[in-house]
Amino acid sequence: MEIIPVIDLMRGSVVHAKRGQRERYAPLRSRLCASSHPLDVVRALLELHPFRTLYVADLDAILGRGRQQALLDELQREFAHMELWVDAAVRDLQQFRSLAATGLVPVVGSETLPSVHLLEALGERADAFVLSLDFRAGRFLGPPETLARPWLWPRRVLAMNLDRVGSQAGPDLALVRQLAALAPGALVYCAGGVRGAQDLAVLRAEGVSALVATALHDGSLTREDLQTP
Repeated sequence: MEIIPVIDLMRGSVVHAKRGQRERYAPLRSRLCASSHPLDVVRALLELHPFRTLYVADLDAILGRGRQQALLDELQREFAHMELWVDAAVRDLQQFRSLAATGLVPVVGSETLPSVHLLEALGERADAFVLSLDFRAGRFLGPPETLARPWLWPRRVLAMNLDRVGSQAGPDLALVRQLAALAPGALVYCAGGVRGAQDLAVLRAEGVSALVATALHDGSLTREDLQTP
């Protein structure tokens, strides 16, 4: 299993994402560091564990306020050994190419996907991006055809339950299993709700990897927990 830390960027700072209620997000308060500056937060995460991948949600781009490209460039230079997955609200092929040209791994979020045409256009680049299948209140956010046509999905797929993000509700195992059944060959990542080592053990038994944020910053996941194979 791979454990991927998440940072949510808003107006130049890392914020604490909670249940997808973006208007309420406040600067991150972490046991790992006193700063909410992205570079400081990632350095602190790497002191906790040698993560190989970092997931970055550019909330300004998702909210239509423009991509935080300068900050993404800084993260890429400082942490060149990490693979950076970036959700910057890719809506068309031009935006995808712009992001991928910088060496970042685009995350295509269903929430901001206008149609499945982009997935069709990316059919030969299934290893070049990540698809986030976004849900809130039990409802899929995005074009319905996205779920109906799993053969268009890339190799890496996120089971993103926004209601579970930053919560103590636990991972959405039903969603993880649903998506894994639709695309048996996909690598499914649980996004949202991981509370600690026990949740990781359950996901590991399911053959699923995890995106994690809150449990790292509040101390629920320790260095020893992260070292468990």
